[in-house]
Amino acid sequence: MTGRFVEIRDGVHVLREPLLDVNVTLVVGDGAALLVDTLSTAEQATALAAAARAVTPHPLTLVNTHHHFDHCFGNATLATDPPRPVYAHEATAGWLRDRPDELRHLAYEEMRAEQPALAAELARTALLPPTHPVHTETALDVGGRRVVLHHPGRGHTAGDLVVHVPDADVVVAGDLVEQSGPPSFEESYPLQWPEAVAALLRLTTPETTVVPGHGDPVDAAFVRAQHGQLADLAWLIRAGHTGGAPPERVAAEAPFGARAALVAARRGYAELDGTA
Repeated sequence: MTGRFVEIRDGVHVLREPLLDVNVTLVVGDGAALLVDTLSTAEQATALAAAARAVTPHPLTLVNTHHHFDHCFGNATLATDPPRPVYAHEATAGWLRDRPDELRHLAYEEMRAEQPALAAELARTALLPPTHPVHTETALDVGGRRVVLHHPGRGHTAGDLVVHVPDADVVVAGDLVEQSGPPSFEESYPLQWPEAVAALLRLTTPETTVVPGHGDPVDAAFVRAQHGQLADLAWLIRAGHTGGAPPERVAAEAPFGARAALVAARRGYAELDGTA
């Protein structure tokens, strides 16, 4: 069961998928709509399409915030019949175009212990690469509403996109911001992540609603607090690397818990060593 869309601002709706707590955002304009992220499997994407149709009959343009399976593996179901444009950062587009077998394998390995049925479905999901790569910024007209896609820099991945809906004062952050758990650092750039979130914050006001990749919508104050934790983590990684400390020592002192911080420290050391 995928769930239903709930309107959080005028013409901006969020669906929270219960299995992995993923947010999908639907922006409805006059005769057109934009869907941000497409979930994990054909079955989830089919239910997502029905949930979107319950809100609007308008044709959809799709956006992928990044290349992880829970945000883009539904592309082929939602964008092929009839064909729909799919926007994503060029790095995300490259992953889906050039490395589909690797993406399916990574998704399977991530889920096989905890969600074996989902893992099996992920391993056989058809992947559709984005049709419209974004380099830095692209503005879209969604039925008379201006929606801007921003690449704020490397953070959660090399290809994060932020979706800004200025007339509703909404920013869709993807996994650059997390509410229901710690950030995920497996393919991250923890030394650059604070700057990416700082760029996101420049799109906000005190009243802005920010839709995180997972969990409840938040405000700019929440994002500023998470930015501070990410900046503290980056400082600890740099200091530990300079002092020759093992990543485990950095993780013991870092925000977000030892498990997440250890992954972050190893990724940060790889950044500093030029191997990330």
